[in-house]
Amino acid sequence: MKSIISLLLVVWLVIGAFAAYQRGYFGDAKDVKCAEIADTALTVVAGPLNYVGVNPKVKCKTPKPSKK
Repeated sequence: MKSIISLLLVVWLVIGAFAAYQRGYFGDAKDVKCAEIADTALTVVAGPLNYVGVNPKVKCKTPKPSKK
């Protein structure tokens, strides 16, 4: 039973990674922002749900360093 659950988890994540690839989240050596990394991770975790209308988006802001 444990191996079946593990296999299902791997298949789920592979489907999610493929969905992220189709959306163009991988590639381009541009400056990557916090929200882009989070969007990619959530898309992979959402797995097959991406194909039934789930489009996870994250809004995050990182603090800027103070000027002294």
